[in-house]
Amino acid sequence: MTTISQNAPTSSGMRWLRALADRLAGRSLAETGRQMLLPAIGIVLFLGFWHLAAPQVQTSLGAFPGPAEVWDQSGQLWQEHSAQRERADKFLAMQLERNQRILAENPDADVKIRDYTGAPTFFDQILTSLITVLAGFALATVIAVPLGIIVGLNRHFSAAVNPLIQVFKPVSPLAWLPLVTMVVSATYVSDDPMFEKSFLTSMITVTLCSLWPTLINTSVGVSAVNPDLLNVSKVLRLSFWTHVRKVVLPSSVPMIFTGLRVSLGIAWMVLIAAEMLAQSPGLGKFVWDEFQNGSSESLSRIMVAVLAIGFIGFLLDRVMLVIQKKVAWNE
Repeated sequence: MTTISQNAPTSSGMRWLRALADRLAGRSLAETGRQMLLPAIGIVLFLGFWHLAAPQVQTSLGAFPGPAEVWDQSGQLWQEHSAQRERADKFLAMQLERNQRILAENPDADVKIRDYTGAPTFFDQILTSLITVLAGFALATVIAVPLGIIVGLNRHFSAAVNPLIQVFKPVSPLAWLPLVTMVVSATYVSDDPMFEKSFLTSMITVTLCSLWPTLINTSVGVSAVNPDLLNVSKVLRLSFWTHVRKVVLPSSVPMIFTGLRVSLGIAWMVLIAAEMLAQSPGLGKFVWDEFQNGSSESLSRIMVAVLAIGFIGFLLDRVMLVIQKKVAWNE
């Protein structure tokens, strides 16, 4: 046992060194360099074109911002966020100091801590948008995956719901938003609401627009399960839940995750539009407010938001791809 425990780290170390040596080998190194160099060249060319073309585009607010102006504005947005956090910390410290003073005079006093009510910063808006899109995407997944499994398993049910899927699938969030807003306003009435109505409106709109790719891909994946596996399930007389858990889901995971990746991308795009139109807190509202502001810095700030939206969408897709590779072992 002692020999095994001593050799395990050595074997692991040797594998790591062998992988590093393979990485540094001529062909692998060239491939790694190509994979890193070509995207870098593409980005540099884009920035150069942007830098040269931006001053040529004149708007009512001045010239279109170039990369340098956008970079400066991103730093300004970070400074505004830092200053807002400092004010929030001072506000909390003042309340704590006041409460301690009150409790020192009267230990039975009822003291409270009030939330800081300063305007949300750009980074606060990003966090709000991420929470909303993940909530809407999670709700869409909870609805779409079980429904897709049933559609894939039962051809009669599939024939019944397929027309509804084809009708509702292409509906724009711009069409859903007024209906969702009215329904939420009429049905979600509470003196102490758990969620803001604007949050529910955006989340439900995201759900309605993003569940279809997951539903369709899940049903296609379930209907394409190997017939041999289905026959084995019949021979073994597996129960419905065991059949789904042991046969259907493992075979359908790649298609389900393909649908989930598409759904998440759609959810992110829909959310920005929904926040912009419904004036819900988030990146969409930030863009619309800057557009309405009309200052000389508005275009640069909107461009920062555009780049942030694209970068976050890219990261969300990469995260889903990593999860897919962990879960879908045959990919």
